[in-house]
Amino acid sequence: MSVTTPRTQAVRTGSRSISGFLAARPVWLVGIVATLAGAVVTEAFALVARAAGVPMEAASPGAAEAAEIPVGGFLGGVVFWSVAGIVLAVVLARWAGRPARTFTVTTVALTALSLAGPAVAPHTATSTQIVLAASHVVAAAVIVPLLARRLSHVQR
Repeated sequence: MSVTTPRTQAVRTGSRSISGFLAARPVWLVGIVATLAGAVVTEAFALVARAAGVPMEAASPGAAEAAEIPVGGFLGGVVFWSVAGIVLAVVLARWAGRPARTFTVTTVALTALSLAGPAVAPHTATSTQIVLAASHVVAAAVIVPLLARRLSHVQR
């Protein structure tokens, strides 16, 4: 037996505890918790970018000029769009044969598609476009694995 065996077992036990915690909760509740965690992490990421001097001004397609993205704007955006993700997770938990896989593939594809928005944002600095795109990935990196793990415990 090596010296690292007990540590590895402790990590695995901790992982099982997290899986057990998630598995025991309704999908919608795990979705809400994941959304709040993702929103906070994404807003923190945006605040760091703002502090680093990235201009937080972006324009929607068709706009004549960029408008300021307020503090809390990233948090609100994550919460708004995550509602669709929670609904998707609940629907897949009910009717999909492999809900975790279907959810992961779908949300990764939708996240990739969402990167087009920042890429074509008119009157928006390149550094802002990069932060906007990265924020989509940051939010997905927090939310998707938590919901996918919960969906992997769906019993048929």
